[in-house]
Amino acid sequence: MRQNKTWNQHVVKKENKSLVLEEIIENSPISRADIASSTGLNKGTVSSLVNELLDEKLINESGPGKSSGGRRPVMLLFNQVAGYSIGIDLGVNYILGILTDLKGNICSEKKVSFNKLTYEEMVEELYEIIDALVASTPSSPYGIVGIGIGVPGIVDKDKKILLAPNLNWRNVDLKGILQEKYNIPVIIENEANAGAYGEKKFGVGKNHNNIVYVSVGIGIGVGLILNGNLYSGNNGFSGELGHMTIEVNGTKCSCGNQGCWELYASEKSLLLDAKRSDLQNTEDFSLETIIDRANSGESDSIHLFEKTGKYLGVGINNIINIFNPEQVIIGNRMAEAEKWIRKPLIDWIKNQTLWFSQKDLKVDFSNLLTHSTALGVAAFSAEDFLYHNIYNDDISVI
Repeated sequence: MRQNKTWNQHVVKKENKSLVLEEIIENSPISRADIASSTGLNKGTVSSLVNELLDEKLINESGPGKSSGGRRPVMLLFNQVAGYSIGIDLGVNYILGILTDLKGNICSEKKVSFNKLTYEEMVEELYEIIDALVASTPSSPYGIVGIGIGVPGIVDKDKKILLAPNLNWRNVDLKGILQEKYNIPVIIENEANAGAYGEKKFGVGKNHNNIVYVSVGIGIGVGLILNGNLYSGNNGFSGELGHMTIEVNGTKCSCGNQGCWELYASEKSLLLDAKRSDLQNTEDFSLETIIDRANSGESDSIHLFEKTGKYLGVGINNIINIFNPEQVIIGNRMAEAEKWIRKPLIDWIKNQTLWFSQKDLKVDFSNLLTHSTALGVAAFSAEDFLYHNIYNDDISVI
């Protein structure tokens, strides 16, 4: 019985320490007295936990704050440069890597674009980006605290990539490979889930709790924030809505299904349509070239984006009717074409979505563009580090 009581006290202390750190992160600069007032903890407990956090270099003391009648209080700040996190958006035709501090501020980034790499070639590109980001990391107490990778595929609860159809990957243990190479904690997440979290934490989703994030790149992925939390489903496979059928007798998809949404509303479908409409041109089409053409007023390119917008509206209409969200966010590379996509997408939703589901609904395009996923996985890694720092007694410095 005595052992249980000791264990319970241990857990309560860790919970209180987490509460104090969270208060400092969210409200820096803040005094010990204000922490006690806002958390309900007594001043002695707060002082003891603050001293631990100072010893662990997770917080700093700054100059005195305003006095409320007595001695001016010493203010506390979250030490956001105590460590750094690497976030990677592993796309089908690009890899974007960022280095962030513990609050998600981007310190450096590196991007490479490519076409049709093998698995081995893509892993080598990934190593080069990680190595470059590690080399650019400033000196800090904890160094690199974790690597987060967002992948365009199905990730199970053990963070193994079961299927990434647009990469032609099956049963890939990227987490194990990277942890063995770098000896740093690695988190693997579906890129749309990570993008949804990135938008909620850093982007246009900050003030909303029920969000549908639609990542439109070579394929389409969907991340769901429901009641303020990332929804991953029973086995972690939620959000594969790019593979919902919108055309019964449609084209065969790489996932094995027919008529998938991403065959009609993704970057891949846009590029295929561009090639079909301009067979005489030997130019290697890219999203950027079509955007350039549309910006110059070329009607065919504008029409291609308008068609994409309409088909995005078809799928989003279904999602709105199912989830009744506050906000839909269109992100990833296709968000750069908002200028031509927005109107046909909104028109379709207005004409097709159930009228009561449209009440109080916002449709936004991401201003983070391709950074949503990288920021999301970097945040997962930083938060995982802080959690384990609080709940593990044996803190190792990497």
